[in-house]
Amino acid sequence: MAYKYISELWKGSEEHEELMRSRVIRWRKEPSIVRVEKPTRLDRARALGYKAKQGYVIIRVRVRKSGFRRQRPRSGRRPKRMGVLKLKVAKSMRLIAEERAARKYPNLEILNSYWVWEDGQYKWFEVIAVDPHHPVIKSDEKINWICSPAHKGRVFRGLTSAGKKMRGLRKRGRGAEKVRPSRAAHLRKKAKYH
Repeated sequence: MAYKYISELWKGSEEHEELMRSRVIRWRKEPSIVRVEKPTRLDRARALGYKAKQGYVIIRVRVRKSGFRRQRPRSGRRPKRMGVLKLKVAKSMRLIAEERAARKYPNLEILNSYWVWEDGQYKWFEVIAVDPHHPVIKSDEKINWICSPAHKGRVFRGLTSAGKKMRGLRKRGRGAEKVRPSRAAHLRKKAKYH
């Protein structure tokens, strides 16, 4: 029941926004990747698999907001062919945050992540990571699947929630025939029979 009230608070109230603004002043001075004691949004963390037990780690990651502009080519061509503006990144900022956390802590596996806050310059995400070598994790039947070698480096293979969204795996049925089991596998299958 308490989680319901926490999520209501995060939907927006002036007092909560004021509290977060004062927190963010401190966050801006911190390094971009910081391990934190407990989740800022307990309701989201719990919903995404976090448990307050040994082996679980919360990492707060700051990602800079910006466009995907490239440097203008030196040699001549018309503006349309410059390839500077209107370029889009395939990965979401949440996935970028997960990957950065995984690189900083190579002994941990990324379970999931959620948005925490943003201002004009940055977005902050909290990443839930799990230590697959921890005895508490190994003995917990609900999470010990992550100890299997098949889940090593799962964030870099698009196996987290943000990764699956990027790969188009949230869609099912008509219109999504070319995304499963992966786009590359579909192309290989197509090449085999044509």
